[in-house]
Amino acid sequence: MQHRISFRRLALAGFIAAAFGAAAHAQEAPVNQDVQRNVDQQQRIENGVKDGQLTTREASQLEQGQAHVDRMEQRDLKKGPLTSQEQAQIQHAENVQSRDIYRDAHNGRTQNPDSVSSRRMAADVQRNVNQEKRIDQGVRSGSLNDNQVAHLQGREAHVDHEEHNAGANGHVSRGEQRHIQRTENRDSRAIHRQKKAGG
Repeated sequence: MQHRISFRRLALAGFIAAAFGAAAHAQEAPVNQDVQRNVDQQQRIENGVKDGQLTTREASQLEQGQAHVDRMEQRDLKKGPLTSQEQAQIQHAENVQSRDIYRDAHNGRTQNPDSVSSRRMAADVQRNVNQEKRIDQGVRSGSLNDNQVAHLQGREAHVDHEEHNAGANGHVSRGEQRHIQRTENRDSRAIHRQKKAGG
């Protein structure tokens, strides 16, 4: 009889744990989608610069769009799990950004991908891709919680804005790139610290 009660308790505990796990997964799913979308959008910008379909000026404008999305994620995740309304607003901003990337990559304006400015911009955006991938991995593994992701997306917005400023005149100088790289190095260390701290 006691064996049967213990089995029931174990089964009930397992059911509760599974239910909480499913609920946590359901809460994280929108964040996973949003951060993965950031990875995809940054990758598309980088590809456009590398194949010459995006000019430095166009890439800088698109980085401003990415900064806008990152700031929305920062603002909403600071308050806890995303609501359906917040998620819908972020998705709308991401859809606008996606259309802007497509438009700029297909407007007939091109730039030599081997130019110094193109190479600098492509390298900076590649770093964005890598940082967003690390954040995405942290969300999926559970080593980053909503508040930590909010903090990191705020930092990503800052570097996106720096890239926008650097390329707004159509050229990224060596000094501007060095400044961006210092910011990216700080962001990289912040991602490492937050993941080590645990979600």
